[in-house]
Amino acid sequence: MKLLLFFLQQGFESLITADGWVKGIAFFLMWAIAWLPIAFPLAIFLKIRPTQSLTPQQKLPLLASLYAIAPFIIWASLLVSGESLLDYGLHLQHEFFISLGLGIAVGILGLALVFALESRWGWIEWHPEKIPQFGKLLIPILALALALAIIEETIFRGFLFNVLSEDSGLWGGIVFSSLIFALSHLLWEVKDTLPQLPGLVLMGGILALARGVDDGNLGLAWGLHAGWIWGLTCLDSAALISYNIDAPQWFVGLGEKPLAGLAGIACLLLTGIILGVKFAF
Repeated sequence: MKLLLFFLQQGFESLITADGWVKGIAFFLMWAIAWLPIAFPLAIFLKIRPTQSLTPQQKLPLLASLYAIAPFIIWASLLVSGESLLDYGLHLQHEFFISLGLGIAVGILGLALVFALESRWGWIEWHPEKIPQFGKLLIPILALALALAIIEETIFRGFLFNVLSEDSGLWGGIVFSSLIFALSHLLWEVKDTLPQLPGLVLMGGILALARGVDDGNLGLAWGLHAGWIWGLTCLDSAALISYNIDAPQWFVGLGEKPLAGLAGIACLLLTGIILGVKFAF
């Protein structure tokens, strides 16, 4: 036992002095190792086949189990590094929550603009009879969006951005953390995610910029991310809109995924321009 503790101590001390890439790889390896004992029984229970795409009923339990253990992995990384949540951008003061609310508002307004234009051009059809279902989903999906977004922001724009910036500088941290953020989505669905990769990379960069605009805090990035998840998931789950057959895929998005089309890219770029102007002043 003493020998095992000695090697663990040596390993932790090596991680503290390791470069950013090693720290990042170690974090995700630790996360994967902790998740596998949960994921394997779940995969068997859900009758998941490696050659078949995941259904929503299969994906959600796996995603929930992976994200449920993420706070413990973040806590372990803090213990190893001797850092605190403040170093990851979680300054939980009232300004932080004002930024959170602002981010949600900007995210929702951006989506509203996109869908208003698509509606004006006759590319989407609204289903008013679905409004009651839409209303019932608002609060539960908001809670889910906030939980998913804060975990991803703490990991990708907090921990990962910090450690990669140590070796690669500010822009390297932004680019590499955004690339890893985008590629991580391939874990769940390769076919539908591939067309969205450029949009996901851009999204990661915009969220990193949001952290810079917010003086290193994650409040604004958390709000933007949660707002986008909230708006899109509510519309999709309630089936409040449907795309017309003549809607151009290059604009609305391949497979009706906004990030796989010009609409989603334009929404992100507009958000980035607003953040850039604010950052400049």
